[in-house]
Amino acid sequence: MRIPEALADRGFSLRALHDGDLPWLRDLYASTRAEEMAPVPWPDATKRAFLDQQFALQHRHYLGHYGDADFMALERDGHGPVGRYYLLRAAPDHVLVDISLFPALRGNGLGHALIGHSQREAGALGCGMRLHVLQANPGARRLYERLGFMAEGGSGAHLAMRWSPVPG
Repeated sequence: MRIPEALADRGFSLRALHDGDLPWLRDLYASTRAEEMAPVPWPDATKRAFLDQQFALQHRHYLGHYGDADFMALERDGHGPVGRYYLLRAAPDHVLVDISLFPALRGNGLGHALIGHSQREAGALGCGMRLHVLQANPGARRLYERLGFMAEGGSGAHLAMRWSPVPG
């Protein structure tokens, strides 16, 4: 996937992940659960061991269920990896498997730009997009709704959402 021009102009790029990325991916995953884990009365080392285990399970799940996806690192020139973007291109819908950014870069339009770019690419192929969002993540849900995703239902902790291209 090419990086959206608006992000390239800000010094961002995408590249394929490799095994050497696992340490920072663990840190990124832990950052996405920091608020949830803050009130848990465990020692920090226990929390981290739990989060590392949860990351390993999620990583294995993604590879097993979305093995044909593009697993990409979002990098910023001179700053290294700042997030991950996992996208499965398939018909009839592309699947946004995961998007995560380190806390300092959340809310700066990066996710909006990446997803919007993916929507344009999917739409050009006559495909929609779908994703699952945590019910407990209203900020992400608002982003997806701003981008035209509609709730389709869900089970448990996740809500299924789908975007359809507007016929031209």
